[in-house]
Amino acid sequence: MATDQRTVDILLEQLTSVAALSARKMFGEYALQCGSKTVALICNDQLFVKPTARGRAFIGEPNEAPPYPGAKPSLLIDAERWDDADWLSELLRITIAEVPAPKPKKSKKF
Repeated sequence: MATDQRTVDILLEQLTSVAALSARKMFGEYALQCGSKTVALICNDQLFVKPTARGRAFIGEPNEAPPYPGAKPSLLIDAERWDDADWLSELLRITIAEVPAPKPKKSKKF
C-alpha cells in the first residue's frame, strides 16, 4: 500500500519550522530529508523516524517497528502525536542533529 500524498502534506505542514526539510518520493513511499540526510520515512501512511539515543530519550518509551519488510526498526510515531507540531518538530531537530551525514560515494574506476 503506497502512502497517500495527503499524509505527506499534513506532516510537512506540521514540520514547517524545521529548516530545509523536504519529502522525496521513493517507490510509492517517501523519505523526509534535511539536505543529504534521510531522517525519517513515511510508509503505509505511518511516520518512522531514524532511531537515535537522544530521540529515544525525548520520546520516553518509543514504539519501534521496521518501516518495510527487512528494514531495521525505526521509531514509529503514533498519528495522534502528529497534531503536536512543536513536539514533532523538536523530535526531527534532535534526529537531524544526531544522524551522521551520508558517506561520500566512491567513484567507480574502470
